[in-house]
Amino acid sequence: MKKLVIGILAHVDAGKTTLAESLLYLTGSIRKLGRVDHKDAFLDTYELERQRGITIFSKQAVFTYKDMEVALLDTPGHIDFSAEMERTLQVLDYAILVISAGDGIQGHTETLWKLLARYRIPTFLFVNKMDLPGVDRKALRNELKRMEEGCVDFSDGYNSKVFLEELAMCDEALLDRYIDSGIVETKDITALVDERKVFPCYFGSALKLSGVEEFLSGLEQFTNRTSYPESFGAKVYKIARDDQGNRLTYMKITGGSLKVKMPLTNRKAEEEVQNPYQKDENRKVEEQAEQRKEGSRKEEDETDLWEEKVDQIRIYSGARYDTVEEAGAGAVCAVTGLNKTYPGEGLGIEAGSELPISRPVLNYQIVLPPECNAYPMLSKLRQLEEEDPQLHILWSEHLKEIHVQLMGEIQVEILKSLILERFGVHVKFGPGNIVYKETIREPVVGVGHFEPLRHYAEVHLLLEPGEAGSGLVFTTNCSEDLLDRNWQRLILTHLREKEHAGVLTGSPITDMKITLLAGRANKKHTEGGDFRQATYRAVRHGLKKAKSVLLEPYYHYKLEIPSDMVGRAMSDIQRMSGDMNSPEIQGEMSLLTGCVPVSEMRGYQTEVIAYTRGRGRLFCTLLGYRPCHNAEEVIEAVGYDSEKDPDNPTGSVFCSHGAGFTVGWESVEDYMHIDSEWDKIDAEEPDDPGEAKKEPTSMGSASYDSSSWREDKELEEIFVRTFGPIKRKLPPSRNRFGYEKNSPKEKVREQPFAFQRKEPRKEYLLVDGYNIIFSWEKLNALAKENMDAARTKLMDILSNYQGFKKCIVILVFDAYKVKGGVGELQEYHNIHVVYTKEAETADQYIEKVTHEIAGKNHVTVATSDALEQLIIMGKGAIRLSANDLREEITRVNDQIRTEYLEKYPTGRAFLGEQFKEDVLGFLEEKDKDS
Repeated sequence: MKKLVIGILAHVDAGKTTLAESLLYLTGSIRKLGRVDHKDAFLDTYELERQRGITIFSKQAVFTYKDMEVALLDTPGHIDFSAEMERTLQVLDYAILVISAGDGIQGHTETLWKLLARYRIPTFLFVNKMDLPGVDRKALRNELKRMEEGCVDFSDGYNSKVFLEELAMCDEALLDRYIDSGIVETKDITALVDERKVFPCYFGSALKLSGVEEFLSGLEQFTNRTSYPESFGAKVYKIARDDQGNRLTYMKITGGSLKVKMPLTNRKAEEEVQNPYQKDENRKVEEQAEQRKEGSRKEEDETDLWEEKVDQIRIYSGARYDTVEEAGAGAVCAVTGLNKTYPGEGLGIEAGSELPISRPVLNYQIVLPPECNAYPMLSKLRQLEEEDPQLHILWSEHLKEIHVQLMGEIQVEILKSLILERFGVHVKFGPGNIVYKETIREPVVGVGHFEPLRHYAEVHLLLEPGEAGSGLVFTTNCSEDLLDRNWQRLILTHLREKEHAGVLTGSPITDMKITLLAGRANKKHTEGGDFRQATYRAVRHGLKKAKSVLLEPYYHYKLEIPSDMVGRAMSDIQRMSGDMNSPEIQGEMSLLTGCVPVSEMRGYQTEVIAYTRGRGRLFCTLLGYRPCHNAEEVIEAVGYDSEKDPDNPTGSVFCSHGAGFTVGWESVEDYMHIDSEWDKIDAEEPDDPGEAKKEPTSMGSASYDSSSWREDKELEEIFVRTFGPIKRKLPPSRNRFGYEKNSPKEKVREQPFAFQRKEPRKEYLLVDGYNIIFSWEKLNALAKENMDAARTKLMDILSNYQGFKKCIVILVFDAYKVKGGVGELQEYHNIHVVYTKEAETADQYIEKVTHEIAGKNHVTVATSDALEQLIIMGKGAIRLSANDLREEITRVNDQIRTEYLEKYPTGRAFLGEQFKEDVLGFLEEKDKDS
């Protein structure tokens, strides 16, 4: 026996529940044929549904027909409950679309058709209410053909020549076989139905059981058995509660089987982060650091992982249910004992589902009675949000108000009744406001830094505008050599876990792609929560930099009105800032189509009925979000100040001298510790178009610990072995210390012409004087005897070094303890010597100068202060430890000795004229090369 899950969908009042009653009655599942208007329909299990005569919640019924066992899912038909219906689509094998013969294809019917196409669900159509007077079957068939060419009338049997020819025209391969044999086999029809090339259409009256038996026979004949894998999988599509308050998780078993007391978890197999850089298997990482990172990630994600046991498995049919010990693949069941599941979640091998397309567009305030405490009520309302995540129960800490997002007025009334029934509280709803959203016009990089004392994280995100309706897309383009994979996964998790607010009105952002470009962690101080703060701040920083656009929801409308009233209707559409196509004349009626803002269309249905005296009809379907037609007016009315939003800070937190301080968004890039170099890479043309953007987005030396340049060189060598030579945008004559090295003139001439025309950057060497003195043994020993002698000795060494390198040397000495000191700048031979003013350290002076000159020059800072190294790297300078500076000076002295003193032996005693000329000539050549 084949097991199928079939959903039944329709526009409201098309007779969907009546058809479900007929199917259950004819298959013997129920003894009495219930009716919606008599309030005794088998599937209207809630009192609210019986009172209003509409389906509010999806329900399940089970019936057997011949060799087919069907789990029939009845879905809501009203547009306000579209999200409930759409979640049910995710578990269907086949669908039944019911159309009212009196109304034809309505606006919501087209929305349902698009959703069925999106989820690729094979569909049968039943045109109901054919017993109504004045119904034109031929006109209905033509209307179905206009909706989809594959709609074929199956009501008159399957053997007529006209039927077979129409069927064969739906597929080229079938047409060839039909021409040869004149036969269309049942398996061919079934295959076309499964491929959504043919949509069987039946006509009848569900209330009078006309055509329903033929429809049942077609379902049994033209459907296939679904095959499932042996491994366990399940898709959650609904959360509800029974009369005793037990939480029910409705799911379809999509693989294996589910047994009572079987443990379930949302833990999945390890997945790879989307990353173009592959981790080099030879890269060595300290084991302790890895354990700390892994432990921090687990600590952060532990609250998201759960494992629970199944207490009970129920197979529902209407309000009744049977308990079973095991549910096999293909079964739809309700499970107790699970408290952390949510609609759309995939369990086992099953993947999770995307969010429903149907989104609420109205925001209402829930007004509680004076005696009701808001906080306990908020936790109760969260139960309703579990059952319908699209409700978006929101708490405004600033206003001390509860807000909810809904689709329309009908849902407001239902929710009000549901709160009274479930919690015994009479609530009121304030006026509905439009749910606005925000996006950006151009790409921008946002930086977030979080570094209070003993915490550290920095994140760089690229925000790019996406296509309309694309939502938010998160990915990473960050090298694992720069930021470990676990941290990258955590950042992506933090991006997904929150609804990020825009900066214009505080509305949610949408239609953007957010890419992780770079980031940094500290082996000792970084925790998972640090990256949460840095990530949130990076998003806000990018939004503040970007040109934001306010979006509002739009309807696609179809307006049928008498032809003599077209002028009035067109005037109304223009007044509402809508677009319209040319009117289509259909006899005495005209059809207007187009799009219009939801905010302007509210209440227009009543107005149409009034001025057309009941002859006009308006059908609206949600089109999506477009730029707001009165953005300035809305922004001014909302009065949102992004700088005063405590829950969404735009600045970052940095640390200096053991204390954290806040930096405003406009200055974050002046303090950031790493550079993603996205702007530079994007602005410069690559030397070889085929090799563009192959290098990492940040320098390999940008690690938070105080490792030496040898470690950075090792990482660079690993990168070169794996990905090939690095195509740097910096001048090729720079060595590992950031300075020019002797290069033949031919290499300069080999550069592109555009490079030769660029002005050469100046080379700066900033030296922290006392840090170097106390780091070098000989100078340290001399300083203990005479500090002035040590200072002079260092100045002499640097003067000699500058004479050969021709770079600008600035030697800085602390004078911050000198009372009344105003600072002093001296010229010592060919170098600059700075004594800082009172209350200013050498570190502060170096940071200030680096910030001013690093953008257009090559700046190297010589210091062994780890914190100072971190800060200057964040400003774009190159670090050089005291030991590295000593080695560099030794290398230069050896080069001078090798190239000149040994070439001119007499130069050891005195400098002859020829020696002086050659040295000056060589140095002039080096100036040209640089």
